[in-house]
Amino acid sequence: MVAAATAAAHYLDAALNAGTAKEEIDGALAGVVRQYGLSECWISDEHGHIVFGSHKTDFVFPSDSDARTQAAVFTALLRGSETTVIQEPQPREEDGAPFQYVGVAGVDQPRIVQIGLAGAGGRSE
Repeated sequence: MVAAATAAAHYLDAALNAGTAKEEIDGALAGVVRQYGLSECWISDEHGHIVFGSHKTDFVFPSDSDARTQAAVFTALLRGSETTVIQEPQPREEDGAPFQYVGVAGVDQPRIVQIGLAGAGGRSE
């Protein structure tokens, strides 16, 4: 999962430099998710708002890394205090489904590049 997030971060940098349209970027992310048995891929802007992803969502990562939410730990990627975050599998806040998330920092600017996997997880490396 970390490798997939890192590859997505580098892909986004190259795609943006090449002038690739958002819809094409989102389609490529959705294809990677399908091909490799992942559940979702989200990429934020520098403010934590999801701007690219494997499917539509309107989500903003919390700005406070100490907030008591599942997503708060990923804020460290925006601040530059972490380059990789691996979260243990746990019930997802939105629906209680078991999920694991990992994230890496953006290559082109401060951003969160996050991969999610439904189920017990265990494939974070």
